[in-house]
Parts: sequence; structure tokens; C-alpha cells
Amino acid sequence: MDKELIHHFIIEALKEDVGDGDHTSLSTIPSDSTGKAKLLVKDEGILAGVELALEIFKVVDANLKVNVFLNDGAVIKPKDVAFEVEGNSQSILKAERLVLNCMQRMSGIATKTRQIVDLLKDTHTKVLDTRKTTPGMRYLEKWAVRIGGGVNHRFGLYDMILIKDNHVDYAGGIRQAIERANQYLIDHNKKLAIEIEVRNLDELDQVLQAGHVNRILLDNFNFADLKQAVDVIQGRFITEASGGITIDNIRGYAECGVDYISVGALTHSIKSLDLSLKAI
Repeated sequence: MDKELIHHFIIEALKEDVGDGDHTSLSTIPSDSTGKAKLLVKDEGILAGVELALEIFKVVDANLKVNVFLNDGAVIKPKDVAFEVEGNSQSILKAERLVLNCMQRMSGIATKTRQIVDLLKDTHTKVLDTRKTTPGMRYLEKWAVRIGGGVNHRFGLYDMILIKDNHVDYAGGIRQAIERANQYLIDHNKKLAIEIEVRNLDELDQVLQAGHVNRILLDNFNFADLKQAVDVIQGRFITEASGGITIDNIRGYAECGVDYISVGALTHSIKSLDLSLKAI
């Protein structure tokens, strides 16, 4: 966990939610009132965000005490209790919504990821996330993917070169794009992996002739072409498949022999798990 990044996220999220005060709690609950609450599970899936919740409670009120019963990655079902928090009642309520918003979404992502990871069992293919994330929550969402058993792709535009179709078209072709990317790394003394997207077997052939990349993204290939592409590459480059891949067909794509399958739906199209923080 990147504590500095997480701390910044929590501070900004609390500013957005609390503003100049939680006036409902301030007006109805004595300032010295203490209480206890439990994180109640109302759904089935994979729990995620417990470690984050501990940091949120700590930032809101360092005197809050949390007793954790279920950790990140645990399989959960309705009526499970993930943790109990005890201390100042106003502090518990101030933290409540941020804890729930984060944990519900992270648990939904972890659950979807685990579902796909389970579908890929007994293949060597791993599932990747993408940059299709909620602005400001990318770190949390990619963290949830890891909790679910998936693998993080690049975090942003800065930590990898990924030459996609638009880059190729603007650069004037595959060879030009690859050559310029490699020269850029030399000129700027950077060590970044280079991945290039190909749309068909002809573009794959151009990449194989050009070389000087680390990974090839096979986009919107059907099963037959994907299998042929993997056979042609012969392990010389890391392979990744994307586009048109669903729960129903992902196993078939994995059986074509690709190293990775990237699934944008892990973070942009998930159902949050139903969790609640209840006073006890």
C-alpha cells in the first residue's frame, strides 16, 4: 500500500464529503458520546478494502479501535461481519460513507476479478486490468484487482509505452511507431517496456519483422486467428488479447495460449457489493 497516496486520497475525499462539518451528527449527538458499529455483509463475493478502511478510521480519529474478523480477499456471504469499530460516535459516522463507498466498489471489483481468475484455472493465462478506471480512484480499483487475484497492467501513461492503433495511424505505420518509441527511450534515458497493438495477422507480421518490442496486444482477434498468432509468435514476445472478450468466451481465448487477457470491465462495469455499517 502506498501510504502517502492513500493518505492524500482520504484527506481529499473527506473534504468533499464533510466540508465544514457533519452537521447532522454535530447537532444530534453529544460530542463525548461513544458507540460501536459493525461492517455487515449483505452480499456474496470477495471482500476488499479492509486495509483501506483501517487507514480511513485512523485519519478521521486515531482513537477509534477496530477489531478485524475478515481480511481482504476473504470469501464473504450475507450476515458475515468483517470488522467492528468502537469509539467516538461522531467520528464513526464521519468515516462511515467513505469506508462504505470504497469497500463496496473494491469488493465488487475483487469479486468480478476472482470470477474470471477461476474461469482461467489450469491455463497459464492471467487476467489484466486496464486504465478504464474511475478518475481519482485508480489506485484503489487496481488494488482491488490484485486482491481478486488479477494482475495490474500499466498504472498510467507514464510507466509503459503502449502503441495502440491511433498511435500507429498518426505515426505513419507500425515500423515508424516502433522505431520512434525506441529512439525516444534512448534520447530520454528511460527504461520502459514497449507494447504494440495489432489488429490483424498482417500487422502482426509487420511487428515481427520490426522487432524491438516486449509485448504484442492482439486486439479483436477471433479464436482461429488468435491461435495462429500465438503459434507464429512462438514465445518470442509476451502476448496479450483484448476486445470482444466476455465471461462466456474468456476461457476459449485463454486456451489459444495467450499470456494475458485484458478486461476493461473489471473496473468500468462492475456491481458494487452490498455492505453496511450498523450501530450495535
